[in-house]
Amino acid sequence: MSLALRVAHAAMVCVLSFATLAHAAEPVPPIVADVRARMASEPVLRGDFEQRKTLKGFKNPVVSRGDFLVARERGVIWRTREPFASTLTVTRDRLLVRGADGGVTSRITARDEPGMQMVNETLFALMSADLQALAQRFRIEGELQGKDAWHLTLVPRDAALAQAITRIELEGDRNLRSVRLVEAQGDFSLIRFTQQTASPALTPDEAQRFE
Repeated sequence: MSLALRVAHAAMVCVLSFATLAHAAEPVPPIVADVRARMASEPVLRGDFEQRKTLKGFKNPVVSRGDFLVARERGVIWRTREPFASTLTVTRDRLLVRGADGGVTSRITARDEPGMQMVNETLFALMSADLQALAQRFRIEGELQGKDAWHLTLVPRDAALAQAITRIELEGDRNLRSVRLVEAQGDFSLIRFTQQTASPALTPDEAQRFE
């Protein structure tokens, strides 16, 4: 399972457990503004990723590679090329997984799950490094490093989410460069982003992929 899908699952656990509770807006720590000032804000970001999933009790990590597309007004497309091809598409109202043949293997919509919008917002916030949104669901600590770099540690505010995720560590400069997700049972994933390019708009082909 990809890191993005694991985060979505954990967020769903949190949402369904606390669906009847109203959460007050949490104060945003100063480090969030400091990091946001260092980051680029282009509407569209593309790049490659490599994910290393380390399972408790296993010596060698499971490695997967692929590419991603983040469109701040549309959503996230996370395409794994190896070892098995699959595509995860996240928009404001649905989460869609396609297999190597392009067929849909999993679909969750806001109509099916009332909490889906919050799940997708959390996942989208993580992938696009929307720190303002993440600060409402995680306690954030961190530091600036040198002229451009930064490091943040996110700890879940909700007990249900903490049962799945212990913490998330983010590193970057103008863009998010790595995510380290530590799961409660001892497994962890490290994902690195490379070859990142930004632009003001999606291409027609990219826009169609969100349909």
